[in-house]
Amino acid sequence: MTRSTPMASDSPPTPRQIIEAVLFVGGQPLSAERAADILRDLASEQFHQIVGELNRDYRRQGRPYAIVSTPEGYVLKLKSQYRGVRERLTASPREARLTPAALDVLALIAYRQPIGKSAIDSQRGTDSRIALQQLIRLGLIAVVPQPEVGPRETGYVTTPRFLELFGLSSLDDLPQTGELQQL
Repeated sequence: MTRSTPMASDSPPTPRQIIEAVLFVGGQPLSAERAADILRDLASEQFHQIVGELNRDYRRQGRPYAIVSTPEGYVLKLKSQYRGVRERLTASPREARLTPAALDVLALIAYRQPIGKSAIDSQRGTDSRIALQQLIRLGLIAVVPQPEVGPRETGYVTTPRFLELFGLSSLDDLPQTGELQQL
């Protein structure tokens, strides 16, 4: 005998269901303030209590995800042991080996962005076109206009995917000169 559940309910969703739905959809992190804008009269303590309850339920149910706190708010993320699954599904650059040239170019862009191709080529002493194409294809860098250099000039910057792949919350987390010498 199977128990049937109704497909639709006449009752409105609970604050817990709304918060879980917003986290599931993704986008910008969900802060207590943003949750209060979505759900009128939701106190900060209530929001944090709901997030805690959801995380406890996820742990108890053995879910592959958890609600994680970031400086901007909360996000729903896969647990680290499922990183390989996500990377296979999104064709992660970890599956593609970066050439030494691509790593050189990526480091130059990370530390000197936005930087143009001519500056990259000058620093490296060789053409960087193939490495740049590989990094763009992998979603690690993006092309941006550089109107201060010239009307048709472009530069390269790192992407959020770069930060995620290297486990950085921002470019400020990149090793600095003294730290690099210790490595």
